[in-house]
Amino acid sequence: YQRRVRGPTMYSKARFLCYRLLPGQDLKRELGAIIAKEKIQAGFIGTCVGSLSRVNVRLANTLQCLTKEEKFEIVSLVGTFEPGEHIGHLHLCFSDGKGNAFGGHLMDGCIIYTTAEIVIGVLDDFRFSREQCKLSGWPELVVKENKQ
Repeated sequence: YQRRVRGPTMYSKARFLCYRLLPGQDLKRELGAIIAKEKIQAGFIGTCVGSLSRVNVRLANTLQCLTKEEKFEIVSLVGTFEPGEHIGHLHLCFSDGKGNAFGGHLMDGCIIYTTAEIVIGVLDDFRFSREQCKLSGWPELVVKENKQ
């Protein structure tokens, strides 16, 4: 049994942007603002550490969201993004004061508690977009060369 990897092999140099988000800011909305300001066509989260006072994530394989208000640590933020209304495909994992971890698709409404220190990777040779996939039923990543 052998699975075929979808898409061509392409390479790009990466450059990195570093940001610190402040208390009260919305994590996803601020990422969207950074993507627009920097005119990022293909990006990814290199790392993110910080804390949240409110979380809002869409749970796996459903349209249902989990919203909680208490103090959380950002354990992980991963994903790819591109310009547009939904900014990409980002997953957030966070933990509470007892060490319980939760996660899901990042949604608007995740509010910074103390900080969010974010490193963003930018792939200038690519352009990311989303197209509806017949196999998954969701808009999925499409990678194209960025011919500037």
